[in-house]
Amino acid sequence: MNEFEEALQLARRHSGTEPNLDTVLIAEDDAMFRRILMNWLEKWGYQVIAAEDGSSAWSILQSGDAPQIAILDWMMPGMDGIELCRRIRSEQGRYRYLLLLTAKDEKQDVVTGLDAGADDYLTKPFAVEELRARVRAGKRILELQEALLQARDALRFEAAHDPLTALWNHGAILDFLKREFDRQQRTHQPLGIMMADLDYFKKINDTHGHLVGDTVLQQVARRFRQALRSYDFVGRYGGEEFLMLVPGCGLADLIATAERLRCSVADQPVATSVGNVPVTVSMGLASTAEEGRDWQDYRQLLCAADAALYVAKSEGRNRVALSPTAVTAKQHGR
Repeated sequence: MNEFEEALQLARRHSGTEPNLDTVLIAEDDAMFRRILMNWLEKWGYQVIAAEDGSSAWSILQSGDAPQIAILDWMMPGMDGIELCRRIRSEQGRYRYLLLLTAKDEKQDVVTGLDAGADDYLTKPFAVEELRARVRAGKRILELQEALLQARDALRFEAAHDPLTALWNHGAILDFLKREFDRQQRTHQPLGIMMADLDYFKKINDTHGHLVGDTVLQQVARRFRQALRSYDFVGRYGGEEFLMLVPGCGLADLIATAERLRCSVADQPVATSVGNVPVTVSMGLASTAEEGRDWQDYRQLLCAADAALYVAKSEGRNRVALSPTAVTAKQHGR
């Protein structure tokens, strides 16, 4: 599994999108028939959650890991199967497969049930194998839904992430910068940004090849992610450049964070197929906490960090530099 696939899988887990397709909810007020249904489903390998009326079933369906398949009796006290179907269909989110059990067999009754949101129905009494086939059909539909959702999530993830490092891509990290800058203008909480550039990266590619260069980029990206807070942002700005956003971080803390990131790269060479490759980074910083600056646009912050990166590189690389304006302010004691 590469960096991109690992990050996509992690994102899906954190978003709570893992479905529950092997658990079935039964809503049936007849205790004996409810037990018979449970025995059949458990024999077929399903886990079963049982409710004795529609209201209890509705409460169960509000939980985060509620079953995606529900077998609902039409006639129940409190809330019947028809009303329960309507409530379920009024919700947003993942589709549930609803199988309605009824003693009604008139055509209009069937239409009423399907119009309420049921996917299928069984008329009591029914054959056991018919129930099993209907539940299997429901699971196939939900599995197809899951495959489509995974494809959609992958496309969304790919559109916003760099395929090599699995970091936010250029467009996404700039979107986050604009959003965080707008937030800073409202809340007046400091926002710091760091622009990092791998030193002599072209030499690494020329000496060891681009596959080794890719490994270096991936490992540096991983170290940046691990060294930052969960609510910070790190993106691949382009080539061997990275952009990091550190909300709520004053100037002194921003410098300390940048030094920690620089050391996380410089203190340990990157293990590659050709052996250990020493890597260093130059970093340019800018912060809305700088005194004497009236930041009107997020692009100003970006330009300031870029200018600071140029200073870090011109002064020998493998170092952290503040934007020239911040240095001037510090020298004048502001």
